[in-house]
Amino acid sequence: MSSRMLKTTRRTLAALLTTAALSTSAWAEELIFWERSGANAGMVERLVEMWNEAEPDRQINLTYIPHAEMVAKLAQAIASGDVPDLMGMDLIYTPQFSKAGQLEDITDYVKDWPELRTASPGHMTVATWEDRIYGVPLYADVSALFYNKDLFEQAGLDPNKPPTSLAELREYADKITALGGDVKGYFLPGSCAGCNIFTVGPLLWASGIKIEAVGPGDEPLVGDNLKPVLEWLRSMAKSGNVHEDARAENGETFGKRFGIGNLGMMGTGNFNITLARDANPDMEFGIGLLPGLEPGSYASFIGGDLVVVPRGSKRTQDAVDFMKFILSDEVQVEGYAQLLNLTTRSDMTDNKYFNAEPLVQDVARALDVGQTPFTLTFFEQINSPQGPWLQMLQRVYYTDDDIDQIIDDAKEQMKSIAAQ
Repeated sequence: MSSRMLKTTRRTLAALLTTAALSTSAWAEELIFWERSGANAGMVERLVEMWNEAEPDRQINLTYIPHAEMVAKLAQAIASGDVPDLMGMDLIYTPQFSKAGQLEDITDYVKDWPELRTASPGHMTVATWEDRIYGVPLYADVSALFYNKDLFEQAGLDPNKPPTSLAELREYADKITALGGDVKGYFLPGSCAGCNIFTVGPLLWASGIKIEAVGPGDEPLVGDNLKPVLEWLRSMAKSGNVHEDARAENGETFGKRFGIGNLGMMGTGNFNITLARDANPDMEFGIGLLPGLEPGSYASFIGGDLVVVPRGSKRTQDAVDFMKFILSDEVQVEGYAQLLNLTTRSDMTDNKYFNAEPLVQDVARALDVGQTPFTLTFFEQINSPQGPWLQMLQRVYYTDDDIDQIIDDAKEQMKSIAAQ
């Protein structure tokens, strides 16, 4: 080989090695962020977009995991050591994963942050285990009753008066369904455990019913009104007030349902203000509270996600920096509030976007009647696609099985899970 050819080859190899090094460096700086699929995708995408604009050398790669698969996938990733750098975790699971030592303890990073003084108390309660902190709020959801004012008017209902009891809700749904065509009065998500605890759970709570077993020896499904509420749910499912394809709803399209415009009423979350507006800008809608059997009794599920760091992540400091970023004043206003999502800090609610949007004020009323279940077996009892909560409701919705037997079966399964 000639001297000239040898020099050229060396230069080529050097260039290739430099390119490979740069490529490896760029790849190494990318943070992998897992988030569950669902209605808050636009919110999380906006937060990641703002971070990527501010941090060009620490880009976040956002990956969505199907809602129903997230817990199992995370457990598998932790067991194998191949975990994402950070992730959004349904807040209800955090005590379970914290107790099991499957999340990184971030207490020493965040304990002195002034932003945490006004961070959502519900989120921070479940983010804390034995006085150690394992996450900060990613977003907050409250469930409420969205109703289509256009369909209310067509059905002869007052568009400014949502139902105040389950009996009224059924009456209104019947009238709206009677409009015919593809219009239905209500929505029940048939294959989504999480959607049902978010929107059907409050109907039970508002009727004085406790759902889950907190721990060993605790009795689930307690309350004199349990059977009447389940009978009401069965009557709604069998009356023709719910679209047939709702039976297959597993959470993937839950956030898109109301914006189509063919539903009179639907239990959903604050995130649907923006989704419905974007999907159907001409539709007029209002927001009420989810009622119980007695007129004027209401409840709501307060939920959302936390940003957490799975055990084994090599990027804890970067993940914590992202947590600090989303709690900042600018992101709370220009990220959360601009999209009409609830801010995760209480001192950031007085802003130009919320002040110009009365629907945000309406949905915020749900905070006053909100509940968040606390149990170390929430997934197994409530959120598992194969768990007793969804099995109970599917038997109520879609079979003629005896209601008392359905309740007894669900009780035994929940107690057995809590006892483990």
